[in-house]
Amino acid sequence: MSQAADRTAPVRCEISDAVAVITIDRPERRNALNLEVKQVLAELIDAAAADPAVRVIILTGSDRYFVAGTDIGEMATMTPTSHTLQATDRVFNVLRRVDKVLIAAVEGYALGGGCELALCCDLIVAGETARLGQPEIRVGIMPGAGGTQRLVRTIGKYQAMKLVLTGEAVSARDALAMGMVSEVCQDGQALARSRELASTIAAMPPLAVRAIREVMQQGQDMALDSALALERRAFQMLFDTQDQKEGMQAFLEKRAARYQGR
Repeated sequence: MSQAADRTAPVRCEISDAVAVITIDRPERRNALNLEVKQVLAELIDAAAADPAVRVIILTGSDRYFVAGTDIGEMATMTPTSHTLQATDRVFNVLRRVDKVLIAAVEGYALGGGCELALCCDLIVAGETARLGQPEIRVGIMPGAGGTQRLVRTIGKYQAMKLVLTGEAVSARDALAMGMVSEVCQDGQALARSRELASTIAAMPPLAVRAIREVMQQGQDMALDSALALERRAFQMLFDTQDQKEGMQAFLEKRAARYQGR
């Protein structure tokens, strides 16, 4: 299955072989997130998440950039009330509810809201010269879409404090060493590598993929004993699936498994 995209839209989606690639395309502003982009992005993510043909969603940006941040020109005159009325955090709430694997393919800059967008994903693949960071403090504010909370859970208090309090961006290699990204590749290859990972994951048993995501996401905020119990229950439940029987039988018969998500 392949789905064409509207090349004039600020965000576009293409679906092929169980993978949806959602591209932010606002190159004149280095793909900065304005209200229109965030609205369309939320709608496309919602649609891809609801599509039974889609197993993995890739977020990326056009023209050698991921997202350089949130559009300061639009945000400068906003009030607390306008943030609420215009639901400026909607796309991040949508991402939090997605039950499919999310991959960020990062080239160039992933700063501010762009970094928070990447941090919503399960995997981050970054080009060699990509830079990631939360520079909000340099314009008088702070991260407001998960930057402080996801960073501290991802890289720990001391590294997270340094990034958020100084506003400094880090290189892809430093981000990899900090545990902030999954993999670094050659510039220009982040999307291609993300597609490879997406294809591998899309071929895995869907129920096991979903169980792994749920256990890891929920368990990270639990006491270890509770998280281990959650893991064990999910592990045992998978033995009631057709995919478990197919996977193990295929292994014993030395053939490729045919997973159905049942």
